[in-house]
Amino acid sequence: MKPKTNVNEANEQNKSSGEEEIVSFKKASKILGVAESTLYKLTHERRIPFYKPGGKLIYFKKEDLITWMLRNKTPSNEEIQRKMINKLNTQKNDRRI
Repeated sequence: MKPKTNVNEANEQNKSSGEEEIVSFKKASKILGVAESTLYKLTHERRIPFYKPGGKLIYFKKEDLITWMLRNKTPSNEEIQRKMINKLNTQKNDRRI
C-alpha cells in the first residue's frame, strides 16, 4: 500500500527553494491560464505530463507545466531575419571556396 502524500506535504519539503514544485489540478489550470475542463481534456488525451499517485487526484510538477507552455516557440521577425542573414553569409562563403 502506498503512503498517502498530499501537495502540502510535498511542497513543505521543497520550501527551501521558496517555490512550490508540485501543484494541484486547480492551481495548474491557473498557471496555464486555461479552464479546468480544458486541462482535464489535455490530461485525458495525455497531451500534458501529470501524476496520479493515488489513482484519483491529479497533480503536476510546475517545471513540467512551464516546459509544456514554452514548447513550439514562434520566432520573432528579428530572429528570422538574423537567421536568414547568417544563412546567406554562409552560402556566400561556401561559394568562394
